[in-house]
Amino acid sequence: MAKKKQENYLDYVPMISDKNTWDVEDDKVTVHMVHRGFYAKIAQKIFNRPKISHIHLDERGSYIFQQIDGVRTVGELAELMRTRFGDDPALYNRLVQYMRVLHNNGFIVYRKKGE
Repeated sequence: MAKKKQENYLDYVPMISDKNTWDVEDDKVTVHMVHRGFYAKIAQKIFNRPKISHIHLDERGSYIFQQIDGVRTVGELAELMRTRFGDDPALYNRLVQYMRVLHNNGFIVYRKKGE
């Protein structure tokens, strides 16, 4: 039986999801997240929840978000971060955690390198 090759998260290629829109002002990214679905509609009507939330990213988050082009891997994005903000021992862990948050909120999707 062949040994299964373990996947490396740094080889994933993130792409910005087309579910939401975003814009840049003063090098800061704002993602405009539309609340969709049945329960979101109820919350909007009963609790006056907004139809669109505006998520403001910090300096590092904005920089990384703007570098996501559907070609660069997470590892290549980490190198760009290191070049821009300097060496940080926790850089990879922080970046991976940040990318997971973006993915879990539907701001980005992944494909494997070479697909």
